[in-house]
Amino acid sequence: MKIEVYADADAVALAAAKLIANEARDAVATRGKFVMAVSGGKTPWVMLRDLALEDVPWKGVQVVQVDERVAPEGDPDRNLTHLRESLLEHARLRPEQIHAMPVEATDLEAACMRYAQTLAKIAGSPPVLDLVHLGLGPDGHTASLVPGDPVLDVTNADVVLTGIYQNRRRVTLTYPIINRSRRVLWLATGAEKAGMLARLQAGDVSIPAGRVSRDHAVVLADRAAAGQVVKESKIGVA
Repeated sequence: MKIEVYADADAVALAAAKLIANEARDAVATRGKFVMAVSGGKTPWVMLRDLALEDVPWKGVQVVQVDERVAPEGDPDRNLTHLRESLLEHARLRPEQIHAMPVEATDLEAACMRYAQTLAKIAGSPPVLDLVHLGLGPDGHTASLVPGDPVLDVTNADVVLTGIYQNRRRVTLTYPIINRSRRVLWLATGAEKAGMLARLQAGDVSIPAGRVSRDHAVVLADRAAAGQVVKESKIGVA
């Protein structure tokens, strides 16, 4: 796992956008397409707006979701709402290139299976995503893989329905598909992430984030989040 440290959250977002653009160009040149999975969060929305300004072969890009809250369309809690605002309004991306998790369905378990089938259609069987962007919660969660949820132990499905977390159920990608991805891109910003980032770097599998494969993973963090990591590891600051 590689860790890069930047001055602030805006610098992290810009660096992430440039990394994604490079990965997209390489993937489209090599395989004809680039499939990326995006999580929610304030810094990621800045990242996506920055990405819209980069040289990206948008015709070959497919965007899927890492996780989503079970809420109505347009709800401000929905990651999709911000994802569409960040990309569709700024990038040369068609609406059909963003694949929404079907969290408005009546049968959410069946909806998870349908989304897994969508992933297989665009990323192979089993699906291999080119890049998965992840966040890091102060409790050690990533995606909607949260402490104590039974879905942490799912090994036979790529998309599942979680229990209630912060008042909502969620649909999330699982470890198997995350760990098959060609690149994992972590963003960690804010002092409240410092303790968990240190545990992630140490490979602490007692936190959900620590169970994500470290192969092909890069962490972009700001100084506040990386305080303990820099002190312990003397990792350079960009």
